[in-house]
Amino acid sequence: MNIDKQALRKVAEKAQAARARLESFPDEDGVLFEDDDIKSDVSACNKFFVLATPATMLALLDENIQLQREKDAIEAVALALRDDMRQAREQLAAAECRNAELDKRLIEYAGIATREARRVAELEARKVNLSKLSVGEVMHMSGFSRDYAEGWCAGNDNAIHEIRTAGIKVKES
Repeated sequence: MNIDKQALRKVAEKAQAARARLESFPDEDGVLFEDDDIKSDVSACNKFFVLATPATMLALLDENIQLQREKDAIEAVALALRDDMRQAREQLAAAECRNAELDKRLIEYAGIATREARRVAELEARKVNLSKLSVGEVMHMSGFSRDYAEGWCAGNDNAIHEIRTAGIKVKES
């Protein structure tokens, strides 16, 4: 039902004023007033009653109920969005705290990595002193046989070779 609410309001306002005037007349004598003002007031009330039918009132009530439902639905969505936003803000705050913690650890680890890189550079820059003894020197120092001393010297040569292969500089004395 299509209701002209402005027209209904206009006739309702006129009827309200007319009714107030009509109710102010005493009717104890049963006298009916026949002047034009009274006829106009009665006409205003009748126009209102023509527009304000039970069907019109039910349609207005139905529309009011529907609007209330829509308002309730919008409020529910707004509350859900508010809760979602609160949760998102809490998650953002937690993520920012976690990022700050990770940044702190990253700086700490970067310091460790820098320190260790310097240490590696120092180690790579220096030369290791490995004594290269002759078979006779090994025999004299250890008191072992020539075969043992030759094996020891060969092992020492192999060790020097492997150390150089690993990139460590060897200074022989």
